[in-house]
Amino acid sequence: MTPAASSCADGSALHVVRAVLCTGNAHKVTELAELLAGIELGALPDSIKLPPETGTTFEANARIKAAAGAEHHAAASGLWSIADDSGLTVTALNDEPGVYSARFAGENATDDDNVALLLERLAGESNRAAAFHCVLVAIAPDGRELVARGRVDGTIAHAPSGDSGFGYDPVFVPVGHDESFAVLGAELKASISHRAHAAAELAQLLGAPAAARSNAAPSAPDCGTR
Repeated sequence: MTPAASSCADGSALHVVRAVLCTGNAHKVTELAELLAGIELGALPDSIKLPPETGTTFEANARIKAAAGAEHHAAASGLWSIADDSGLTVTALNDEPGVYSARFAGENATDDDNVALLLERLAGESNRAAAFHCVLVAIAPDGRELVARGRVDGTIAHAPSGDSGFGYDPVFVPVGHDESFAVLGAELKASISHRAHAAAELAQLLGAPAAARSNAAPSAPDCGTR
């Protein structure tokens, strides 16, 4: 695979051949593998366990996972280490569930459990504004770091609908649409979602083509060594 090249603000070149994706979430692996189709992605070996997500922001949690992947596998193998952290914020709930989105209803909660609790907490609430957020942190073998962010705004429906996607997709209705992500389907979601926006920005930073075309302008990246 021919190395891709891009550059940071200081003009230094970034050469990307392969990367390891640091997540235990099979749904995220599937989505990101498609969204970052221009990058040769591999999975983190099962023998490497990611540390707990103890950060208070999506970026902090993504960095924890990316750093662990880099330390225990990627750097020694000459690979970039890429990690995602994402979640839902709901205005009426003071931006909960936030970094606790995957375990909103408890450590072993299912997607259905989390959705049920969300709808229970919003019962009778007229303000149903919400947003999905995604932060991707990529760490190079030499320690350089890139951060890409994505966001999509929307509202929380009063009941689940659709059978596509995962997580809160059955109740999240993105701005400009009348149906949930789970009804709209994977193809449309891949062009407008928070993860699509972040992946498009990261692919641009790495000089790799993104499979999905994000409709949002990418935010300014963080580029450097941390």
